[in-house]
Amino acid sequence: MNVGRAKEILDSADMINVTYEGTPVIIQHVDETTKMARIYSRKEPENEQDVPVLNLIEE
Repeated sequence: MNVGRAKEILDSADMINVTYEGTPVIIQHVDETTKMARIYSRKEPENEQDVPVLNLIEE
C-alpha cells in the first residue's frame, strides 16, 4: 500500500478491510515522512505497533 492510500483509508468513514501479515488491522495514524503507520489488531486493540505502510494490504 502507498502512503496516500493509507491516509485515504484512515480518513474514510467506511470500514475498509486492511491486513498486516494476514491479520485484520485498523490504521490509527500515518506518518508521511517515515512512511510508517500506527496500527492495531481488531482482536487486540491494546497491541499497537508501528509498521511500514508498504506492508499493509487492502483486502
